[in-house]
Amino acid sequence: MIKKPELLAPAGSLEKLKWAINYGADAVYLGGTKYSLRANAKNFTIDEIRSGVNYAHKKNAKVYVTVNIVFHDEDVTGLGNYLKELEDANVDAIIFSDPLVIDVAKKYAPKLSLHLSTQASVFNKDAALYYAKKGVQRIVLARECSYLDIKDIIESTGIEIECFIHGAMCTNISGRCVLSNYFTNRDANRGGCCQVCRFNFNLYDNKNNLISDGPNFSIAPKDLSLVKYLKEMIDINVASFKLEGRMRSIYYVSTIVNVYRRLIDMYCKKTLDKAYINKAIKILYRCTNRDVAPQFFNKKPGEKQQYYANRKEDSNQDFLGIIKGYDESKKEIIVEQRNYFKKDDRAIIFSPTKDYYPIIIKEIKDEDGNSLEAARHPNEIIRIPCAEKMPVNAIMCVNFLD
Repeated sequence: MIKKPELLAPAGSLEKLKWAINYGADAVYLGGTKYSLRANAKNFTIDEIRSGVNYAHKKNAKVYVTVNIVFHDEDVTGLGNYLKELEDANVDAIIFSDPLVIDVAKKYAPKLSLHLSTQASVFNKDAALYYAKKGVQRIVLARECSYLDIKDIIESTGIEIECFIHGAMCTNISGRCVLSNYFTNRDANRGGCCQVCRFNFNLYDNKNNLISDGPNFSIAPKDLSLVKYLKEMIDINVASFKLEGRMRSIYYVSTIVNVYRRLIDMYCKKTLDKAYINKAIKILYRCTNRDVAPQFFNKKPGEKQQYYANRKEDSNQDFLGIIKGYDESKKEIIVEQRNYFKKDDRAIIFSPTKDYYPIIIKEIKDEDGNSLEAARHPNEIIRIPCAEKMPVNAIMCVNFLD
């Protein structure tokens, strides 16, 4: 029997947690201020974790907390107390990679569900069964697993499996990288990754002379996207579809969650068609600032799935604003502006309950009703004519669908 998979979204802050859940995530994962591999994210204090859990549970969503560093001796002190705090905060599960966390959790926080991180590099059914016998309830497979690997593990073990379906890839297998430590003394396996694989390096000829007019060289893989293989993933009963991006914006998180929510629901209701898949691909690929590829899913990636020379990661300015209200008497949306736009620009508005709705910005007013030629100031409250009422916290962005 085919089951609808969980849609699991990143939450880099309490604000992003709320946006992810409101836009359709069944669960979110986040990092605390300790033991998380995204040390440079804003991350959550215990009080913020409690607030996030309370908010999520009221919306029938779950919260998973990452405790996924590779522990050194000095890191172990306080781990038991921290896990107990997470249990007391009613966190639904922890995501870990170091086996020591299993025994510590069983001793100090036995009610916590245990999810094995992708950092543990599980590629095969025997490894999955090993961890299951240790009490692990879910395994996040290595991002380098193929479709056949995933299918075999699910069919052979019956263990709950989580897979990444969208977001950044690491150059090294499952993020097990020492380049950051070597170049900058920042330990990637304890949350300090400086993303050396995203650096641009100089090129030298075989006589060690700098090639001044040559391209910059990098070793970065293109981002992962399995949107074209969503149906195959659902059909083999992947339990959870994971989206990467705890460092990303609310626009990015809301967009990808909204799109994947619709895709999953439509497929499970047997209403998904090719036209909507093509539309979803256009939205998802526009939202990211890197090229995407299925990576290891259907074959081993080659040079076309990798950046080597003159890589660009230009962030677009599509995110125009957030709908804060609607003036029925004047037929105007009230918008908190985020990026520049001007009169006669074309935009679209979307929300969990509103599919992409096109508008032409015929008039712009400030909060006092004064006419403006353009919206130039981030977070400024402005008014725009709109014939149809838009939901609060809908997002307005550049119309890239026409």
